[in-house]
Amino acid sequence: MSDYRWSRLMSAGTAAYGAYALARPGHLADALEAPSSERAGHDRLARTYGVRDLATSALAFSGRPTLVRTAMALRIAGDLGDCAVLTSTTTDPDVRRKVAGVTLGWAALNALAWLADERS
Repeated sequence: MSDYRWSRLMSAGTAAYGAYALARPGHLADALEAPSSERAGHDRLARTYGVRDLATSALAFSGRPTLVRTAMALRIAGDLGDCAVLTSTTTDPDVRRKVAGVTLGWAALNALAWLADERS
């Protein structure tokens, strides 16, 4: 039976991002190169990402395989949703590529970790 070490490793990374998003919510507006009039909204969004990512990571650290699987599925779905939402907030193609690369890349890494754990 798998110990879900790769999923837990990715969950640790996600938890670290969640803490960062809560501590420095302005990072999202900076990354999106958002105008100052949109910063408050992006800060709120970053905080929701922080809470979500800490909650899903807590599930993954629970020790129960069903909850680890649930956490990984929620994380991947969240990353795909983040891609859809965040790429629609800018018309700058460079920012869109950057956002898509980060969100889809993290979703892919989580999917690979989960797959590796399920196969072990």
